[in-house]
Amino acid sequence: MTLIATTEAPSGTGQPRVTVLADRCAGCQECVIRCPVGALSMDTGRWIAQADDAVCVGCRQCVRTCPFSAIVVDGPMLVGPRAEPEPVQPERLVGDVGEVRRGFASWTEALAEADRCLACPDPTCVRGCPAHNDIPGFIAAVGRRDLQGAHEVLRRTSVLPDVCARVCNQAAQCEGSCTWSLAGGTPVAIGRLERFVTDTMAVPPPAAPLPGGGSSHGGMPVDGMSVGIIGAGPAAAGAAWALVEAGASVTVYEKDPVPGGLCNWGIPDFTLPEAVAARPWRQLTEAGVDLRCATEIRPEDLDRLLATHDAVIAAHGASMPMRLPVPGAELEGVTDATTFLQGAKAALEPGGDPVAFRAALGLAGQDGDPGREASRVLVLGAGNTAMDVARTARRLGLEATCVDWLDERFALTRPDELDEARHEGVEVRFCATVTRLDPDGDSGRVASAVLARTTQARADRPPKPLGGASEALRADLVVMAMGYRVDPTFAGTLPGTPVRRQAAGLADRHWSASGILAGPASAFADHYPVGTLALGREVGLWAAALPVRARVWTAGDALVGPSTVVEAMAQGRRAAAAVLDARPGRPDRAAPPGADRAARVLVCYESSGGHTARAATAIADGFTERGYKARVLPIAKVGPAELASADAVVVGSFVEGFVVAGVRPAKAMRAWLAGLPRLGGRPVGVFCTYAVAPKGALAAMRRALEDTGATVVAEAAFGPRQLKPEAGVSGPLVFGRQLARQLSVEGARGNGQ
Repeated sequence: MTLIATTEAPSGTGQPRVTVLADRCAGCQECVIRCPVGALSMDTGRWIAQADDAVCVGCRQCVRTCPFSAIVVDGPMLVGPRAEPEPVQPERLVGDVGEVRRGFASWTEALAEADRCLACPDPTCVRGCPAHNDIPGFIAAVGRRDLQGAHEVLRRTSVLPDVCARVCNQAAQCEGSCTWSLAGGTPVAIGRLERFVTDTMAVPPPAAPLPGGGSSHGGMPVDGMSVGIIGAGPAAAGAAWALVEAGASVTVYEKDPVPGGLCNWGIPDFTLPEAVAARPWRQLTEAGVDLRCATEIRPEDLDRLLATHDAVIAAHGASMPMRLPVPGAELEGVTDATTFLQGAKAALEPGGDPVAFRAALGLAGQDGDPGREASRVLVLGAGNTAMDVARTARRLGLEATCVDWLDERFALTRPDELDEARHEGVEVRFCATVTRLDPDGDSGRVASAVLARTTQARADRPPKPLGGASEALRADLVVMAMGYRVDPTFAGTLPGTPVRRQAAGLADRHWSASGILAGPASAFADHYPVGTLALGREVGLWAAALPVRARVWTAGDALVGPSTVVEAMAQGRRAAAAVLDARPGRPDRAAPPGADRAARVLVCYESSGGHTARAATAIADGFTERGYKARVLPIAKVGPAELASADAVVVGSFVEGFVVAGVRPAKAMRAWLAGLPRLGGRPVGVFCTYAVAPKGALAAMRRALEDTGATVVAEAAFGPRQLKPEAGVSGPLVFGRQLARQLSVEGARGNGQ
């Protein structure tokens, strides 16, 4: 057991000192609200913050959340050291696939770690978690020795807590976002506490739907709704779990013989035991999910699935291995990570035959024989996949060397995994790239690789090859392990994918005020910009709630490209929630329960003088008269959540500019339209208000919306005469009525909304 302490100090060895700069403090109380220990209050006489040093623990949350940089904290962080179990080091590595990383072995260890959590009022760890687990909530339950309560907290947002606890890169997510980490210290061991919960008490199965349909976690009945899911990886597990708990009929189509995706064949047992990886799908099939393995779905099959199911969630993973296009890549003895890992997994499991697998790879004989040189596997890449390949090769009794053109400072693998690989005898060479693979002159099989040196100054710049002498490295087997990509044939069927996980514009006030975006990336987080990464993941999470076409949603790798297990699972849950909310239905059958609810229309606008705002209200009145549920909001208050919950959208802007210089939609509207997510066939109405002829303003708005996949069904322009108060804004009211007639509930359902 290792106790990690950086700048922290146990209570009693020093005290933080808080300085409030009175000339900067605006009395906004942001620091008071977010202080987890109540060390800050307001001096109501001067209306500035004041601190009690005796209470302060030095977490610096106030420093990160003050919008005016009015607080300085000096001194130690008063938190106990973090317990870190040492990795398991097998006496004999060959053939040993037992777990390398240990969890907490006792309640004593778990409770000591749980006590380090400050239960922050605005917990940044929750924002850093792609699934937004209530981390302080489940840790508090651990502190009460309430494992059932901890599971109840986790299951609100996660169906893979036992998996994620083992495979998540917590340093770049929840733990890197912990307030202690953001302060430059050592965070709470969130992953190990999550694992302790699942190791000590089994993950409960999906909750049975309530009598009459509906989920025990709330929601309308969905009896009779049929949903097809393509793929059986983490995204599919998240979606299927939420749907089956709500009472939907779920059919999962998986091309591999067994479910799990990357968790099954791409992560070795020494990181993720097979029993843990198989647990979710065993529970899902027992709960009634129709799992159809060895059933490949191609893009041309999508229409057939839509004729069979009310909705389809595309959650196929990134299973196509990337290959390096170098001379000699086609030689015998050059393979990919998928082939190697799948074969090695079978060879190393009980009853497997490692010798036969080695022979199949062309590596006959047994390393260690007298006079025999050990066979060497050359792994191209040094990311997590490459480490899995190399460490698996060592367990097969092979030598393993990884080469990667990146600088080690910017390596894509987790530092702890890199350390473990090196400890197990894997040679890892950074700043090196393969320029060609050379064959054995007699057999035509790969025999060596020619390496060239590279240099890289910054993480955001690609490495550059260096001139000079090259190096030849013996290689009995070459495994290309640069990662995976999504099948490109689906691109035309799933328009708008992959979605780029990069937030545009200013961060939402809730995110910036939390403090997760403040300050440099910490050393514990391996200098990952945890706040920026978390904000970018939100783009993918909300994109999962919006259909890419009628009655089709996407999640995981299919939506954003190669992603993490927890990110894919969270997107699958979000897509399932959107399906349950939309209640889509096949045109040839009766509407599913809940589909007869009032259709929801969002009327959003940009207004300067108030004319466009009044027109938007009148349009909404037209919808309300027809039984629609209409909501009117300025575009500044419209985000992915508002768009995802609307069956139809109406967008309006005033026209700016002059006839001679050109007229166009308002600048704010143009920026808003440019940042819209994919609307996937959603019916949209467009209007504008003008003082001069609108010319191409409506057409510009229509094109921008159609670029998102929206279906623009009507448009209108309203001039001064139609907007006079005495006219009763009759033009917009009539437009709203006409749109309401056109956008029937059936039409909205047909578009998957």
